[in-house]
Amino acid sequence: MRQPSAPAAPFLPSAAPPEDRRSGPLRAGLLTVAFTLVLLLAWSQASTLLLIFSGVLLAVFLDGLARGLGKLLPGPRGLHLTLATLALVAGALGLFAYGGATVASQGRELGETVRNQAGTLTQWLASRGIELPPLDLQAGGAGEPKAEGRGEGAGQGAGQGAGQGEAKDKPSGGLSSLSGLLKNPGSLLSDAGSVLGPAANVILAIVGALGNVLVIAFLGVAFAADPGSYRNGVLHFVPPRRRERGAHVLDGIGETLRHWLFGQLVTMAVIFVCVWAGLALLGIGGSLVLGLQAGLLAFVPTIGPLIAGLVILLASLSQGLTAVLGALGVYLLVQCLESYGLTPFIQKRALDIPPATIFGGQLLLGGLFGLWGIALALPLMAVMKVLLAQLYVEDTLGEEG
Repeated sequence: MRQPSAPAAPFLPSAAPPEDRRSGPLRAGLLTVAFTLVLLLAWSQASTLLLIFSGVLLAVFLDGLARGLGKLLPGPRGLHLTLATLALVAGALGLFAYGGATVASQGRELGETVRNQAGTLTQWLASRGIELPPLDLQAGGAGEPKAEGRGEGAGQGAGQGAGQGEAKDKPSGGLSSLSGLLKNPGSLLSDAGSVLGPAANVILAIVGALGNVLVIAFLGVAFAADPGSYRNGVLHFVPPRRRERGAHVLDGIGETLRHWLFGQLVTMAVIFVCVWAGLALLGIGGSLVLGLQAGLLAFVPTIGPLIAGLVILLASLSQGLTAVLGALGVYLLVQCLESYGLTPFIQKRALDIPPATIFGGQLLLGGLFGLWGIALALPLMAVMKVLLAQLYVEDTLGEEG
């Protein structure tokens, strides 16, 4: 007699319950929405995130100084970090105290010289059929020359403009003004700027810049004081089986940024000294400020040196053709030293990114984030290079990064 066959393979026990089958797409949809919201938040607060990234760079710099002191002096890391921070603050204050007056005086003279020479160059190009847009190099003063050139019509136009301005500026009522201020509290600063004129704009710009500096300084010191806590906090968002790899990637990013930053600072210092010494030997006025701006703009590759060279040439135009040729020679010599000597030797352990890739990244990040994107393009590209090399090339493609 034929025995009944055993039941088929137990498909039902291995099948996922209905609620599990529904939770899979739901979980994926929630993760997609959450990721989109994070991207939108990052896009809307891009300037704040780049400000925080600047604090991270300062923390990397302070951590590197503390590591260097740890190799020279005994003691805990906190002591080394305190000494490094105090030395950095003392150096900045000393530079401001002893060189601030010279920089300020040369900066005023150099600004006037560059403004005059820019106008002369614009007129020379216009006489040869090359029209450039008018340059407004002095805040609040752009309209005055036009009023002088109109003659009698200027007085009539000024009178009519004043009458219209009085009609427009007449308040419609205290309650409406107060309600408008409550709806837009930020208008208080713009109203102060319109009342006090260019001086208020300068003051507000200085306050904003100092605020950014203080934020970067606080974040840098806070991050450098206890980097392990922030590192472990980031790793908590990584799955446990991938945390060891995540820690390796974070350490690689920190090492790359540290090598790049110290190499970049050495390059900036050498450019500052070489440009200052070369222009001073040629007798070009404002050599200290010209060397300082050349060294600072070297932080922004490709675009920064071009701007520095243009300022140097404009400043030397007032002293004749010989000074222009000498300044051009100094600039080209320093750029050759930086491009073929300093960068390949100092940055060989940090970055190996082709110049066209750097320039393209600057254009892209500058178009997305403005001046912050241009200034921080290279360290951001360094971070992206480490992420691509270790997470995609090595882990996904299985090749050597």
